[in-house]
Amino acid sequence: MLLGFVILFVYIVAVWLTFFKFKWMKFNIAWGIVSLSVGLHLLLIFLIGLRFITPYSTNARMIQHTIQLTPRLNEPTLVTDVLVEPNVLVKKGQPLFQFDRRPYEYKVREYEAELAKAKQNVKVLEADIQLASQKVVQKEAELVYARYELALSEKLARTGAGPQEDVEKWSARVVASEAGIREAMAEVERAELEYNSRIDGVNTTVATIQAKLDLAQFYLDNTLMTAPEDGHVMNLQVRPGMVAGSFRIGAIATFVCESDRYLLANYFQENLKHVEEGQVVEVALDLYPGQIFTGKVEAIWRGSGHGQLLPSGKLPKFHFRPLEMPQGQFVVAIRMDGDDQSKFPIGTQGRAAIYTDTSSGFVILRKIGIRAYSWANYLYPFAG
Repeated sequence: MLLGFVILFVYIVAVWLTFFKFKWMKFNIAWGIVSLSVGLHLLLIFLIGLRFITPYSTNARMIQHTIQLTPRLNEPTLVTDVLVEPNVLVKKGQPLFQFDRRPYEYKVREYEAELAKAKQNVKVLEADIQLASQKVVQKEAELVYARYELALSEKLARTGAGPQEDVEKWSARVVASEAGIREAMAEVERAELEYNSRIDGVNTTVATIQAKLDLAQFYLDNTLMTAPEDGHVMNLQVRPGMVAGSFRIGAIATFVCESDRYLLANYFQENLKHVEEGQVVEVALDLYPGQIFTGKVEAIWRGSGHGQLLPSGKLPKFHFRPLEMPQGQFVVAIRMDGDDQSKFPIGTQGRAAIYTDTSSGFVILRKIGIRAYSWANYLYPFAG
């Protein structure tokens, strides 16, 4: 930059000596236009230096992460208590809203009863296996007796000492006993299948009801909404008596997170040629007229929505972009210095200058410019 000042100074002196001191040449309109044109071109040195050595953003604003507070309930539920004040810092896990617990407590008790019944039924199934097994033994004994009577009646019938009807009766009794054994064995198999129906060693009926109970307990636990992390609630509109739940669209409040806030500043893409992470930044925030804050470049978001094409069945159409329309810009994430980040609330806007080379003389010019903007905020905008 010093060389630029020297060249500009030498040029001004040369013009003064030539046209005004020694009057070697007569100054006229034509020479005036030429002299002014050359002088303006020399000023481009400072314009280029400021743009690339100290990129400047006129659109910078503080960003904080927000969490949409949406009730995780499966049915519309009454808000019974609001446990948080607006714009007051709360810690992670601190209660925010209390919803009506009664419907969910009733459901938990219902599934607890069903679970106890299901566990008892497992013991019943075990007893059913023993009962069915004893029935098989009984049917086998009846078959042995029926076969004995059948053999005896056949012997008596052959000698004429007994009627043929007894043979037919015990023959039918044998067939019935054999069928009874098969039926009893099928009952044993069915009882064993029901008893041995397991997942991870737990009866499937018990596991099913346990899952329903866990889900009911989950909804019961969510009747108390707590802070997901340190932060505060803005624009608190929730009041006891309102209904929230699965049929309410959107969140009931916005939770502004306290940590990881940063400044986003827009820059023309060509001005980021020499910008790197860790470079020093000065910021003038409209919230604090006359003050300058420092920070460092944390990341450069090299991309924008102008380069995104959404999947579709249509070929893209490209249109001429008028020169007077704003140029596509990239944003730079800036981490502000200082331990007390609470003085930089969400949405605070201002301007930011990045110093890619702190030893350059252009930094001095940019420092003067950004401080002039900060002090001008005492007067502008002109609102009484």
